Amino acid sequence: MDPIVRHRGSLPDGPSLLAAAHEKLGAPVDVVAIDMPLSLTPIIGRRASDNMISSEYGAKHASTHTPSVTRPGRLSDEFRIGFEVAGYPLTVSQPSGRALLEVYPHPALIELASASRRLPYKHSKSRKYWPDVTPAARRENLLETWRRIVMLLDDQIQGARDALSLPPSDARGFEMKAFEDTLDAVVCAWVGACVMDVRARAYGDVESAIWVPTQASLSPSGSGDRAIFT
Repeated sequence: MDPIVRHRGSLPDGPSLLAAAHEKLGAPVDVVAIDMPLSLTPIIGRRASDNMISSEYGAKHASTHTPSVTRPGRLSDEFRIGFEVAGYPLTVSQPSGRALLEVYPHPALIELASASRRLPYKHSKSRKYWPDVTPAARRENLLETWRRIVMLLDDQIQGARDALSLPPSDARGFEMKAFEDTLDAVVCAWVGACVMDVRARAYGDVESAIWVPTQASLSPSGSGDRAIFT
């Protein structure tokens, strides 16, 4: 695995991202799936999509955060417009061509694992997940959760396990966060593939939609780890 570099972040540039993906894939991108609130109108508060996801998954501790004018704010609008200009309009119903999709990884992972509640996979929340164990034990618990998620993703995306090498137990915080972000990106890619195969549901209305795979989208082959998340 290549060394992890600490990135400071930058404003997303749709055409540049698409060009880089095209170069790596050797083919055009079909769908863009992102873990960020998106809407066809400016976001000023909770959307129908947020409320529908929270109603469906709230009991499993996977309600959405409330978006606002400042977060994601203009970043969301500019991101959506940039991809729309590049030929990837935000899609709130089954797409018939290239599309931009909103994904929320928590409910997607619940469906992937057939879990009874949100999976404890966020690095920054490990102390909240396991308050009564040592920091070293929390780190091992988190790595084990990631290992299980990677195995489930490998059932859906051939080669995911080889591509998602877990960080070492002594990895620095930013390296752990980088792996978590990579894991979220692969989850988004999986959801995008499910949407293309008409195996995902859009929670929302004519302005916004959060896409979640259905149970029917899961491959019949399994690693046997799906039942471990309860």
